[in-house]
Amino acid sequence: MNKQLNISTFIGCEKTYEEANVVLFGIPFDGTTSFRPGTRFAMQAIRTDSFGLETYSPYLDKDLEDASIYDGGDLELPFGNTKKALELIHEYSQKVLNDGKKFLMVGGEHLVSLPTIQAAYEKYPNLRLIHIDAHTDLRDDYLGEKLSHASVIRRSHDFLGNGRIFQFGIRSGMREEFEWAKKHTYLEPFSLNTLKEKILELKDEPVYVTIDLDVLDPGVFPGTGTPEPGGITYRELLDAIKQLQKLNNLVAADVVELSPPYDSSGASTAMACKTVREMLLTLVD
Repeated sequence: MNKQLNISTFIGCEKTYEEANVVLFGIPFDGTTSFRPGTRFAMQAIRTDSFGLETYSPYLDKDLEDASIYDGGDLELPFGNTKKALELIHEYSQKVLNDGKKFLMVGGEHLVSLPTIQAAYEKYPNLRLIHIDAHTDLRDDYLGEKLSHASVIRRSHDFLGNGRIFQFGIRSGMREEFEWAKKHTYLEPFSLNTLKEKILELKDEPVYVTIDLDVLDPGVFPGTGTPEPGGITYRELLDAIKQLQKLNNLVAADVVELSPPYDSSGASTAMACKTVREMLLTLVD
C-alpha cells in the first residue's frame, strides 16, 4: 500500500500508508443512484481541484502539512455487481481500522457508506452514527432492492440498533420513514440546531460521521444527484464540522454525493474539496 509515483493525491496528503495516521480513499460507485448519476466522478474532480485550496484551515487552525495522511487513491470496483463492490469496500475499510488508523472515505453515492460504517462497528461495537443529510435514507427497500442509497441508514440500523443513530438536516423522505424514525433514531428535521448538544452527549463514545452533501441547499450546491430545496448554507456546514472537534473518539467519516457534471461552474466541487480538508483535519489527533 505504498504510494506509487505519478498518481494524483489530495493536496497535503502525500505520506505513505505506513507513516499515516489517517487514510483518505475514494469510492467511484453510483450503481443504485435513482435520479441523476455521476457521483463516481467525484473523487477525481476533488483531487484535481484540491490544489486550488490552501493546506491550512483558518476555521480549525490546523494544517494538512502538519498531519500524517495517506491518499490511497480510488478502489477498483466491478461494474454491475453491487454486493461484490460493497464487500471490497468493507475489506479495505476493515484493514485500515485494524492497522490502527482512521479513515475518510469520499463517495460515490450514499450506499457506499454502508460497508465503511459496518467495518467501524465491527472494530468499535459501541459505535454511534452522526448522519447529516437532506434525506432520511430509512426505506426498507427501494423498488424491492434492500441495498440502495435510499436505504443505507436503515441497513446501518440493522446492526447498530436503536438509540445509536443521530440524523440532522433531514427534509425529505416517505411518511413511513419519518414515523419509523420516531421509534428508532434521533431525527432533527430541517436544521442542525441540536447537533452541538448531541455531540456533547456523544463526546466520549466512538463515533462515525457521514455527510451527504445534498444537505446543502441546491441554490448553493447544485452538483448532486438528488437536489432538495430548503437546505442549509455552507457556513452552517462549516460550523457543524467545527463542533465535531469536541468528539474525543471520532474513528472514521465519509463525505458523499458530489456529482460534478451537474455544476459546470465548479462551485460544488470547491465546497466538496473544502469539506474534505476540514474533515481530514477533524480526524487528525
